[in-house]
Amino acid sequence: MLNISEITILDKVDQKKYRSFQRTSLARANRMFKRWLLVTLGIFVIMLFLPWTQNIQSKGKVTTLLPDQRPQTIHATIGGRVEKWFVREGQMVKAGDTIVFLSEIKTEYFDPNLVGRTGSQVAAVEGSMGSYSGKVAALEDQIVAMRQELKFKNEQLRNKVRQGQLKITSDSIELARAKIDLETAQNQYLRAKEMYDKGLIPLTTFEQRNLKVQETAAKKIGAENKWLISRNELDNARLELSTVLNEYANKVAKAESDKFSTLSDRFDAENKLNKLKVEQENYRRRSGFYYITAPQDCYITQAVVAGVGETVKEGAPVVTIMPAGAKLAVEMYVKPIDLPLVSLGNRVNFIFDGWPALVFSGWPGLTFGTFEGKVVAIDNNIGADATYRILIAPDEAVKPWPMALRPGGGAQCVALLNDVPLWYELWRQLNGFPPDFYKNGFLPSEKEKTPKK
Repeated sequence: MLNISEITILDKVDQKKYRSFQRTSLARANRMFKRWLLVTLGIFVIMLFLPWTQNIQSKGKVTTLLPDQRPQTIHATIGGRVEKWFVREGQMVKAGDTIVFLSEIKTEYFDPNLVGRTGSQVAAVEGSMGSYSGKVAALEDQIVAMRQELKFKNEQLRNKVRQGQLKITSDSIELARAKIDLETAQNQYLRAKEMYDKGLIPLTTFEQRNLKVQETAAKKIGAENKWLISRNELDNARLELSTVLNEYANKVAKAESDKFSTLSDRFDAENKLNKLKVEQENYRRRSGFYYITAPQDCYITQAVVAGVGETVKEGAPVVTIMPAGAKLAVEMYVKPIDLPLVSLGNRVNFIFDGWPALVFSGWPGLTFGTFEGKVVAIDNNIGADATYRILIAPDEAVKPWPMALRPGGGAQCVALLNDVPLWYELWRQLNGFPPDFYKNGFLPSEKEKTPKK
């Protein structure tokens, strides 16, 4: 019986009396399997509505939070020869402790008293600068004295010129009077001659008039000569004044030229002094670079230059160190499609290499053995492997990270994003969509979904 018809007689027939019913009926195991399938399907449907935490998984590595706490290499500031090591690999050293001693290899620095000899040169140049300063002061005093002397000489010669002008004035007045006397004598002589010709006066009177004319003519010539001499003396005084002014101007100019030449020599000496001081300080600083010291509290990781007697070039690596007490962090690398989903303060779970863990990426509350951190930095430039670097620091409010962690160790990172139903996450994975934009732990609001015009 196939029980195809909707009308059944099973309720009217005693099936236990007939063996055929027993052989054609469903087995109990089959009924159990059917029930199990229905229960499983119901559980699966219920699980589809369970909350699921979206996440971004990526590989990472342990590093340090601050750049000065990351592994670094100490380089030789100067070239030299390794003479002695003061540390061994793996040793803890304090800041300022000596790591290695280098000896000089350049011939220009072989002199052990190089700093002292340079100091002697500095002292000699300083002495020459003092001499130049004294010479400049003496020339300035000489210039002041010459200008003062020129002032007095100028007043003296100007007085002489004024005296000559007054003398010329006096002589010109005397000459004018002599001319008037001569003209008067000549008029008297002419009248006396006329009267003598008429016989009105004797010869002696006429001769006296003639003698008077000659005397006044002689006086006029003398006055004229005296006036010419005074005028020549005035010209000579003016010429002397001009000559003295030019002479003292030349002397002052020469003294000032010597002064500026001395100042130039002093500036050259000062320039040389500064160069010597720079060289002296460089020699002093160079002598301090023979000892390579620890820049901070650190562990000696590896000696790049092995042994004693090996030559180190300037700027070459000597030893690598790991700073002590470094604050650890994790570098996580995400793809460009996931970068907009990560923001500062997001939670990130880690599975460190060497620490067992049981991970349920969608249910972080059920995860066991993981460690948490917060995003503190996001790179703005993409790396060579087409990923962006994200720096995650420990979260002080949760379980601390293992003390045995070391920079360079591996880590599996799980960045937690939004809480969504499980069916939505399955649908998103099947369609290959990226996780929803995460902001403050919630999905975007309707206003944020609406594009702005």
